[in-house]
Amino acid sequence: MKLRTTPISIPAESIWLDGTLSHAPDVRGLVLILQPGANPIVHKRQALIAGVVQDAGFATLSLDLMTRHEELHDQDASFNVTRLAERLLAANDWIEHQPPLEALPIGLLAFGTASAAIVRAAAKKPDRFGALACLAGRPDLAGAGPLRSLQAPTLFVVGREDPGTAILRQAFDMIPGDHEWRAANGGEIEHLAPENLRQSAGLVADWMLRKMPPRQDQVPDEFEFDLPEDHALPPEET
Repeated sequence: MKLRTTPISIPAESIWLDGTLSHAPDVRGLVLILQPGANPIVHKRQALIAGVVQDAGFATLSLDLMTRHEELHDQDASFNVTRLAERLLAANDWIEHQPPLEALPIGLLAFGTASAAIVRAAAKKPDRFGALACLAGRPDLAGAGPLRSLQAPTLFVVGREDPGTAILRQAFDMIPGDHEWRAANGGEIEHLAPENLRQSAGLVADWMLRKMPPRQDQVPDEFEFDLPEDHALPPEET
């Protein structure tokens, strides 16, 4: 499967969310990889995880839920879970208007406080997202209501030495539906060595393979996205 990769910008409120989309006509589904930050370290981590998920047959959209300016100048921005969830839902609206993507089953994968945002979004749109995966992070910040109403199959991947395990377990135990806890080697996910991060990504890829519903549409021969003029798709690889 050959993936076509392009940088994109998605409108959300009064800002643009930057991301990277990798897609092919015959993918199983689309996995959004979400971070509250927008720095180079974050992007390296996203790229490593995206590669593992892509190898399992999925398209990926790695998306920053904050701008670089917000990350540098607003220390509280990453904890505004309501705003992060609204931006995720804005990205979903964009996806629903892209013919190559609109019929694909969607999975959500998140780090940090973006884990709370995916819980909020999935609780608000229970029929939209096929599976969720929280790589530790702070899903507890979603609040008891969204956690207790969550219907999508949800995976928690937590480092064996993560100091936040207790609070993550409390959030995990609130989920009423299909949910699974997997332990990864190392401590906090955000600081894992590459080999341990690949292990965590492998757990997520396996979860998406097991829990995401199959696509129902006919696989198209070609695809085209509605992108800003300065985000044209590159030519296909030969």
